[in-house]
Amino acid sequence: MPPAAHLDRLSALLAGLAPRVRVGRPPADSARLDIAAEAAPCLHLYLLAEGEMALELPSITHHALQAPCIVVCRADAAHALVAQSPAAFRHLMCARAWFDGPVAALLMGEFGEPLVVALAGAESSLHHVVNLIAAELQAPRCGQPALLDRAGDILFIGLLRHLIAHPSSTGGLLSGLAEPRIARALVAIHARPQDHWTLEALAAEAGMSRTAFANTFRDVMRQTPGKYLSAIRLAIARRAVQSGKGLKTAARDAGYTNSSALSRALSRLGPPDPAGAGSVNL
Repeated sequence: MPPAAHLDRLSALLAGLAPRVRVGRPPADSARLDIAAEAAPCLHLYLLAEGEMALELPSITHHALQAPCIVVCRADAAHALVAQSPAAFRHLMCARAWFDGPVAALLMGEFGEPLVVALAGAESSLHHVVNLIAAELQAPRCGQPALLDRAGDILFIGLLRHLIAHPSSTGGLLSGLAEPRIARALVAIHARPQDHWTLEALAAEAGMSRTAFANTFRDVMRQTPGKYLSAIRLAIARRAVQSGKGLKTAARDAGYTNSSALSRALSRLGPPDPAGAGSVNL
C-alpha cells in the first residue's frame, strides 16, 4: 500500500492570508518600547533571543518574558515591552506581519489576547531560524536588513507550525488545523472555496460520517462548517469587489450561486446564508 499523501495544512491558508513581514529593531537608547493601538489587519511579532523583559498591557497586566520566546500582539491592542536597561533590547527582534489576503480576519481572530510562546520545546526548524536571528542581532553585517526580513517570513511560518503542533484548548482555526480529520476538510475549503461543498462532501474529505464530522467540526472550530465556509466565501468576495472585480466575477471566484446571492450577502451585517453561498445542508 502506498504511503498516505502528506497533508499541507498551511500553504492554502498562507495564500489566502498573503502575509507581508517586515522586521525592525527597537530604539538603541531606551529601555522601553511603547506601541500604540491602530486599526490594521496586522500582528506585532517580537522574538526575544536572550535575556528577559516584561510585556505591559493597558490593564496593568505584566507578563514576564524569558528567552527564547515569541510574543504576538494584535495591532489594535496597545502594549509595551520593558527591560532593565537599553542593552537588553540588543537581543530583541521586532516584526510586523500585515495580511493582504481575503482571509486575514480568520487568523486575526486567533489572537484576541497577546500570546507569549515559550520556545524551549519548539521543533528544531524553529530553533534554527531563532539561532540565525540571534546571531544577526549581535552586530551589523552586510545585507542584514534583507536577511532579517526573509528570516521574519520564515519565523512567521515556523510560528504557525508551532501553534498548530501545540494548539490551545479553547478551539478555533489553529485547533482545527491541528485535528487531522478536520484539517483535511479545512485544507479542501481553503484550496477550493468555490467548489459546491456539501456537508457530505466535507465529511468525505475528513473521512468521517456526516453526523460525526458536523459535531467534531463544531466542537473544535466553535462554529458550524456552513458558517465557516460562508465566512471564507464572503471574505474572498469582498476582497474581489474591493479590488475592482464585478459582482459576477466575484461571485464565481467565491463560490456563490449567482451575483444576486452575493449582493444580498454583502448587504448583510452578519455572515451570508450558506445556501445562498452555494452550500447545501451544512
